[in-house]
Amino acid sequence: QVQLVQSGGGLVQPGGSLRLSCTADESTFSMHHIGWFRQAPGKQREFVANINRDVSTNYAGSVRGRFTISRDNAKNTVYLQMNSLKPEDTAIYYCLDYYSNSWGQGTQVTVSS
Repeated sequence: QVQLVQSGGGLVQPGGSLRLSCTADESTFSMHHIGWFRQAPGKQREFVANINRDVSTNYAGSVRGRFTISRDNAKNTVYLQMNSLKPEDTAIYYCLDYYSNSWGQGTQVTVSS
């Protein structure tokens, strides 16, 4: 099973930016379809974005134009660049390797003044 380790996140003011990282422990990661999800308090986990091995991407409507998902296969890492953050983006963010159904440990993102 692929092990995913997340980093980034934290507290940011509205309008600010953060970058999340999701790094895998194996080189075949570059062949995998990877997604980002988030879960706000009292809500179900929801889709944020994903990236295929051909680097095509998909975004939830609520983040399109503000968030960018990308990958660096040499580093076995997928990134989520989050700009123009809003309070409603506050959640725990998780990455998912669709191939192995492995989840990262989760990273808290808090957007507040």
